[in-house]
Amino acid sequence: MPLNRRNFLGSTAVTGAGVALAGTVGAGSAEAAGAAEPAARRKKRYSFTVMGTTDLHGNALNWDYFTDAEFDDKAHNDVGLAKISTLVNKVRAEKGRHNTLLIDAGDTIQGTQLSYYYARVDPITRAHGPVHPMARAMNAIGYDAAALGNHEFNYGIPTLRKFEEQCHFPILGANALDAKTLRPAFPPYVIKKVHTPHGRDVRVAILGLTNPGIAIWDKANVQGKMVFPGLEEQAAKWVPKLRSMGADVVIVAAHAGASGTSSYGDQLPYIENSAALVAEQVPGIDAILVGHAHTEIPEYRVANKKTGKQVVLSEPLKWGQRLTLFDFALVWDRGRWQVESVSAKVLNSNTVAEDPKITGLLRDQHRKVVTYVNQVIGTSSAAMSAAEAAYKDTPVIDFINHVQAETVKAALAGTAYASLPVVSQASCFSRTAGIPAGKVTIREVAGLYPFENTLEARLLTGAQLRAYLEFSAHYYVQTPAGAPVDPAKLTNAESIPDFNYDAVSGLSYEIDIAKAPGSRIVNLSFDGKPLVDSAQFVLAVNNYRASGGGNFPHVARAKQVWANSEEIRNTIIAWVKAKGAIDVGTFASVDWKLTRDGVPVF
Repeated sequence: MPLNRRNFLGSTAVTGAGVALAGTVGAGSAEAAGAAEPAARRKKRYSFTVMGTTDLHGNALNWDYFTDAEFDDKAHNDVGLAKISTLVNKVRAEKGRHNTLLIDAGDTIQGTQLSYYYARVDPITRAHGPVHPMARAMNAIGYDAAALGNHEFNYGIPTLRKFEEQCHFPILGANALDAKTLRPAFPPYVIKKVHTPHGRDVRVAILGLTNPGIAIWDKANVQGKMVFPGLEEQAAKWVPKLRSMGADVVIVAAHAGASGTSSYGDQLPYIENSAALVAEQVPGIDAILVGHAHTEIPEYRVANKKTGKQVVLSEPLKWGQRLTLFDFALVWDRGRWQVESVSAKVLNSNTVAEDPKITGLLRDQHRKVVTYVNQVIGTSSAAMSAAEAAYKDTPVIDFINHVQAETVKAALAGTAYASLPVVSQASCFSRTAGIPAGKVTIREVAGLYPFENTLEARLLTGAQLRAYLEFSAHYYVQTPAGAPVDPAKLTNAESIPDFNYDAVSGLSYEIDIAKAPGSRIVNLSFDGKPLVDSAQFVLAVNNYRASGGGNFPHVARAKQVWANSEEIRNTIIAWVKAKGAIDVGTFASVDWKLTRDGVPVF
């Protein structure tokens, strides 16, 4: 894919495989040297601030489209770019607009019904289509750059390219390479010139890095088109180039967490959450805006192994709940600006009101989406809740599995695999999701499946399914028989998110949480008989899991016998529309349960 060489906020300079986009930031702080110091010895000093967001996930406004109400959680966080805009305005007013930059670390265009609507219902890719609301808001706020996130690829490259075209700032991805040429498919970096009152500009380089897991998670959209090498490898290539080009400050916007962990297993030779490793291994970086992990890190310092220099990392909480502030203090020394100190902190968006400029700008698009998600598409014979789905076999997860299994069975009719039994996996994506008794709307069904996953069918044996279930059962904390059970402490949700625990329908089994992980699945049966290891099954599975997400065994290498490009969420919505009614009694059953030494936990 050709490099993006459009002009953003100033002159454009092309250097080798990269694109340096030089913008202008105006006059800054006054000298800090004391008046009594001789002028000849007085050092020139300057300070500026870089603000950062990450993992916005389609949250433009402080609104929850699944509950059709203002967003709220237990901590009373707020979300959205309209809140971020107010914080940004406050910082700019305090420090001077021209002494600030604003960047993002990725995952922007997926996650809410607002972002879904403008990707699928009224897509930005159609002729004379709308401007994406996230592009509208970010342009109005005045972002200087954003890194690619892995979820940018969920709707396919054409949608991403259209979003990129609509943004008035560069979308950076130094390790998103064209599969044929191995040249950057997006601008790797941008260099912003910050004007100071001393007549000596500060050249601030922003390097964008994204997650190699895109090659697994969005294989269908990127295979043969783009490749995604490791962050450390590409940072080691680009940071010295940026320094040689005269960058006084180097900031990395990295869509990778700081923990050093990975969900790839042996599928990729890279680390998923490698931001701290980049700081540790690559000299020349001053600060890293961290993304991807959905955790809050106000300030985290990592010593570079080669130089000993402290690199400052910060990750603001997801969805626009926090805004990171990197404060840089510079001194003019030996003919150039040197970074004297860096500090970081986060601001909470629940401390401010939404910016009426942003809410007004998006009012019409927001109303369209609210009307769309509140359409009644059927009825349900009973209420179904996901509140206990993390530790009990609940009808709401049975419903997802029922639709998936029916869809796969219909797709395999008349094929060589039509006679094989179909089992299905599903996870609890949101414990607050549910379907009411009576009328059911799009937003209520969509709330069961907030991710853009698609459906596949993979061929597995009985033995492989047993291993799959054992792996899934790592989710539970080992709990001795007879000990008190607190559902809030029953799972390893802090290290294993709910979406990486799978319940499999079509089988009957118990999970003995008194036993050590790896030996917990007992009384595993199919059709009333013990499961035969050599028996063949078709697993209805989402593309994230099928492509290796969560590192479950066997499934990524299993034979694919069918795949669909439609989101599972849409498949469920279409199923409800076609049936007109959800008869809970036809699919709800307790096929798995937690036990301790054979005694049910609940």
